[in-house]
Amino acid sequence: MPRLLACLLLLLAGPLPAAERVVSLAPSLSEIMLELDSADLLVGVLDGGERPPALARLPSVGRYGQLELETLLSLKPDLLLLWPNSVPPAQQEQLKRFGIPTYVAEPQRLDELASEFAAIGRRIGRPAQGEQLAARFRQGLAELRQRYRREPPLPVFYQVWHKPLYTVGGAQIISDALQVCGARNVFADLRQPAPQVGIEAVLARDPQVILGGTRAELGIWQAWPQLSAVRLKQVWEVPDKGLERPSFQMLAATEKLCRVLAKAKS
Repeated sequence: MPRLLACLLLLLAGPLPAAERVVSLAPSLSEIMLELDSADLLVGVLDGGERPPALARLPSVGRYGQLELETLLSLKPDLLLLWPNSVPPAQQEQLKRFGIPTYVAEPQRLDELASEFAAIGRRIGRPAQGEQLAARFRQGLAELRQRYRREPPLPVFYQVWHKPLYTVGGAQIISDALQVCGARNVFADLRQPAPQVGIEAVLARDPQVILGGTRAELGIWQAWPQLSAVRLKQVWEVPDKGLERPSFQMLAATEKLCRVLAKAKS
C-alpha cells in the first residue's frame, strides 16, 4: 500500500525535470550514457577498469566499491545513476541523506536492461534516444533467441573466478544471456548474483560446457576428466567480457557467446 501511494504522489506531481548534471556510479551506466549520445550530461564517473576514450577527462568520484563523497558533492549532480553493488551499503545510506535524485539500475534479465535504456533516457530528457535504443536491443534479442534455440538447453557452468570458485546465480543477467543462446546455467537455482560453489557441486551437475576468464583459470578442470565438458574438450574462455557490463554492447557480447555455444557437442 505505501508503494502504491508513492506512485500516485509521483503521478500527481508530474514528470521529474530532466537532469543536466549526471554522475554515473558504475562503468556499465557510464557506457549507457554514451550509447544514449549523452556524454555531455556527465560531470563525473566512478572508475572500474579502463575508461572509454570519450570519458577520459571526466572527474573521478572514486573506484568501484569506494566512493569519494566530497568529490561527488563538489560536482553538484542533479542525478545519480547507481548500480547497487558498485557502492558499499553504508555509503548508499549517506547518499540518501543528501537527497540527490537517484536512479537505481539492477536488471536481472536482458529485457529489463532494454527497459533501463528507455527509463534513463526519460530521466535525462532524451526519451526518443532511450526508446530507440531499447527497441533495437529487443529486436536483436528476439533474433538471437530464434536463431540459437536449442532443445534440450545445453548445460553450462560459467566460472567467474577459480580460487575460490565463483559462478553466477539465476538472478544474474549473464544467466539470462545463456538462456538466449539456448543454454542453461547449471547453477540457475541459486539466487545470489555470484555464489561460491565447490568442485563437488560442479561434478554433480556435470556441465557439458565450462566457460571462464583465462586458460590459466580454467586449467583446474583437467584434473577432473569425468566431467562431460572436459571429456568433450569444451572448456573455453568467455568470448567477450562485455557480458559482465550490462549496457547496449552486451547484445554483441551475447551474440559472440551464442556463436561459441552453437559449436558445442551434446
